[in-house]
Amino acid sequence: MSGTPGLFEVSRKRCAMALCLAAATSAWAEHPPAEITVTAELPVRVSGFDDVPLKELPFSATLMDQATLRDIGAQRITDALRLDASVSDSYNLPAYWDKLSVRGFALNNRDNYRREDLPISAETIIAMDNKERIELLKGTSGMQSGTSAPGGLVNYVIKRAPTHAEKTIRDITLSYGPGNNRLVAADLGGRLGEFADVGYRFNVAHEELDPYLRDTQGHRHLVALAMDWRINARSRLEWEFEQSHHEQIGVNFYSLLGSGANALPAPVDGTRNITRQPTSLPGVFDGLTGSLRLKHLLDNGWVWQTQYGAQRLRADDRLTYASGCATGPTDRFCANGDFQIHDFRSDNEHRHSDALQTDVRGQLVLGGFEHHVKLGLLRQRQIKRMPDTAAVTLLGSTNAYTGGLTPSAGTTQYWQNTNSSDYSTEVSLNDRVRLAERTTLWLGLRHTQLNRQSVQTNGEQEVKDARGVSTPWLALSQQLTEIHTVYVSYGQGLEAQAVPNQNSYTNKGQPLPALRSTQREVGLKSQWDRTHLQVTWFDVARPVTTDGLNCTAAINSCTRQIDGQAHHQGLELSAHAKLTQWSLGGSAMWLDAQRENATVETSSNGQRPLNVPQYILRGMLEHRSAHIVGWRSGLRVSREGERNVTEKDKGDLKLPAWTTVDASTHYDTKVNNLASTWTLAIHNLANKHYWRESPKQYGQYFLYPGAPRTIRATVQFHL
Repeated sequence: MSGTPGLFEVSRKRCAMALCLAAATSAWAEHPPAEITVTAELPVRVSGFDDVPLKELPFSATLMDQATLRDIGAQRITDALRLDASVSDSYNLPAYWDKLSVRGFALNNRDNYRREDLPISAETIIAMDNKERIELLKGTSGMQSGTSAPGGLVNYVIKRAPTHAEKTIRDITLSYGPGNNRLVAADLGGRLGEFADVGYRFNVAHEELDPYLRDTQGHRHLVALAMDWRINARSRLEWEFEQSHHEQIGVNFYSLLGSGANALPAPVDGTRNITRQPTSLPGVFDGLTGSLRLKHLLDNGWVWQTQYGAQRLRADDRLTYASGCATGPTDRFCANGDFQIHDFRSDNEHRHSDALQTDVRGQLVLGGFEHHVKLGLLRQRQIKRMPDTAAVTLLGSTNAYTGGLTPSAGTTQYWQNTNSSDYSTEVSLNDRVRLAERTTLWLGLRHTQLNRQSVQTNGEQEVKDARGVSTPWLALSQQLTEIHTVYVSYGQGLEAQAVPNQNSYTNKGQPLPALRSTQREVGLKSQWDRTHLQVTWFDVARPVTTDGLNCTAAINSCTRQIDGQAHHQGLELSAHAKLTQWSLGGSAMWLDAQRENATVETSSNGQRPLNVPQYILRGMLEHRSAHIVGWRSGLRVSREGERNVTEKDKGDLKLPAWTTVDASTHYDTKVNNLASTWTLAIHNLANKHYWRESPKQYGQYFLYPGAPRTIRATVQFHL
């Protein structure tokens, strides 16, 4: 990788040291101390809530385990979380990093993602080949994070070594599709030493990318290693790293056609690529990520844990994209499908993240009540170093239906990028108080000290901002019976805003206030032997910023300021049951979302946000054959309700609801005593043409077509 070679050189040295340490500890494990008695993996943590069973936690969460990820062939987080009704797309471009919306709020890729419970930047493409599961913690996240959007937190949990010495993992995966994608991957794991004190998990994958979208070829690879060392009966050391590379031609999609009631065009074939040009270059995303964790059992059942995580990202951000009509409105195509096309390039972008977290937790009796206390300290930094300028070149005009290119004499425009350095220190205190045998009070307080610095790459518009903010969290849970638990909760979340730095702003270079969101939630959780049910009502209020009604590129035409709030209320239902031969499940979300209390954009009051569906339904049904051992087949259904494409004063256009059906079949068998799993999956079984989402970004109304019928065939050999 080019650019800042020193940082990447340091990371490579760390990886080499990890490999050497693994070898050394493996050899040392031949003569371990006699007191080693650890024989099981430490309890699964759910983003900071330790080993409390999920059914007892007073919030809504979704855990996608490895079996589910494997069955659906998840290569991106969007593949996995589409199984949850609270999740939808939010300006989700192919060949670019994932952008999700939870409960109608777009997740911030800088602040809403975790890896092994440590904050990371998701402004890159994150591979799934070495991920054990994905956790989605819904709602205001002030308890788990000092800064994040109120939709929730996504936590990636990586694959670890098997628990027992007698278990080894030797999986080879071959996959073809959708489109002409070709994947080969290996997953190897086991334990080393006479007493199996050292464990390893090694993942490698390579995929040639040639998806259903025309002219979007590329490739990707992943190399990952995770190890653990049971030092003694009280201590355990874990370390891991992964290196990823993703290179692929990007694609930008359709828009409205002129104005009026007929501006929303009929859905188109999802294979078409209307922006690819001979000059288009692939976007490139490189990542090197690793972590180190030490866990030690103290006296009286107390536990001390310290972990460090580092992330080094590099990107060549390139995209040939569509913009507005050259002879009409700039926020949509011309009525006949003509549009301008630009080439954007910002090469050699660097994003670096470091996080150090330490906590101690245990149990004590205070005031006659049993307290489960956790005190934590998190120190993190995110540094963004950009090229001096970004460039946009007007290539000319083309047509969404006929293609071609009418070249333009337009010149390349350059503008200054912005470098930033964000530091934060977070101190948190959680207390789980057992008020009675079946009644629990949950208390939490997190204080976050933010220090933000930014400056344009030419040295202008330097901004420094420092502030401290505290976010409380309170919940009460009542176990009605052994099966049913109810809870109520209240929490606050915090978001830091980007500083406006363009000449069009009257307040350019000035720090903006943090956005403090609030959430109320009531839930019921029920769990039988093979059946799970959850009902959740939520109410979230989040301040909204605006640039004013007459914001243009002109100098001093915009003022970024808080203008009212977004108020989202909704009901979530989820259920899953496993019968003798059948498995069925589903989830649903009904969402009432609107803008309130705006004094600048008063016309937005009472209006539903753009690209937020009124409801989402997900369902699955799977049957396991009683006559053919190892054979199971299933169906998955997704439906997303109507959503707003434009504001009321821009036509009040709405995107129709849509439904898709996916089918899959899996066969577990042995060929010459070699265990294997064969999978055939079909997405969009009816080959339905539909508009998947309608985001408004960068002043442009976009329309994204859904994927056509696609087929994926996979075989996994268990050696």
